[in-house]
Amino acid sequence: MRRLFALALMLAAPMLAGWPMAARAADKGPCTQAAQVCTEWVSLGDGGARALIYRTYPLKTRNAGIRRALIMVHGTGRNADHYFSTATGAAFLAGALGDTLVISPAFHSADRNCADKLAEHEVSWSCNGDSWRSGGNATSDPQLSSFDFIDQVLKALADKHVFPNLKAIVVAGHSAGGQFVSRYEMASRVHDSLGVPVTYVVANPSSYAWPDATRALAEGDAAPENAVLGWKEEKPHTAFSYGPFDAAAVPAYDRWPYGLEARAGGYTAKTGDAQLKAQLVARPTTYLLSQVDTLPLGGFDSSPQAMAQGATRRARGEAFVNYLNTRLGGHAQVLIIPECGHNDRCVYTTEAVLPVIFPATP
Repeated sequence: MRRLFALALMLAAPMLAGWPMAARAADKGPCTQAAQVCTEWVSLGDGGARALIYRTYPLKTRNAGIRRALIMVHGTGRNADHYFSTATGAAFLAGALGDTLVISPAFHSADRNCADKLAEHEVSWSCNGDSWRSGGNATSDPQLSSFDFIDQVLKALADKHVFPNLKAIVVAGHSAGGQFVSRYEMASRVHDSLGVPVTYVVANPSSYAWPDATRALAEGDAAPENAVLGWKEEKPHTAFSYGPFDAAAVPAYDRWPYGLEARAGGYTAKTGDAQLKAQLVARPTTYLLSQVDTLPLGGFDSSPQAMAQGATRRARGEAFVNYLNTRLGGHAQVLIIPECGHNDRCVYTTEAVLPVIFPATP
């Protein structure tokens, strides 16, 4: 899979990397370099704050050729440039570079232990913890949340004066980005008002915001010994049973962002539990789970709250989606990505995933 991605970049390089910027702007060709030349600022709030995106086409220049958009959210490393390369490589493989606006937002942080070099007025998000990936407020501006950032990007995409032929938007993320998308999907305030269909693609997160206090019991496919050996099967596991979790063992197991309790601040604070639950079930979402993502690697969340959801990322995802569909009447799709581990490029350049992140448009 890595060789396939490398071949895609080699084939695309002569056509794209050497394309003069003036010519590219003139004929509205894609900007695919994971560099400053392909970035743009998105204004947030009323105080001059702004956040950075990588994008293949300008967000404010009329473009009738754009038929779909892909927003790819990075992981805990805040490496939007890497995820922009992953997304544009996938777009090349799908033959979608010409009519797809690919965007990778950057959640940079100037906080201690991250120390990104922020530009003037650039928003600083939380460095560690779950805040930025669950709609928490910016450390530099408590009036702005990380979900507000994506709201603003979506509203810009839905502007028919700029993108008159846009027919589909996909919001996707892997690992910590998958956590972001799974929680944004259930919380988004703009989903139903954009006038453009939005779908969500959640890949290999370490945890989920469970809609109630139920959890998968440690038996069947959720038994730790079975979950660790889950890589032997390419089909989704379904042998799950559910029941109350022992809150005495992990008192915080159902607190946000692992559940819906104690949402005291941030984007979701003013939305009721019932509405979040209904939106989680109703909004079109595909979950991508790597076949061999069964080891505690790549920033695996081993906190007691996360371990209450299962022993591995794959088992957590399978149990969560199974619960949504069998107990809550959901229609979420789940794909097991064969031979992939916790690797965004393996996942998003797999042939079966391409039509999910680049859907056909009328």
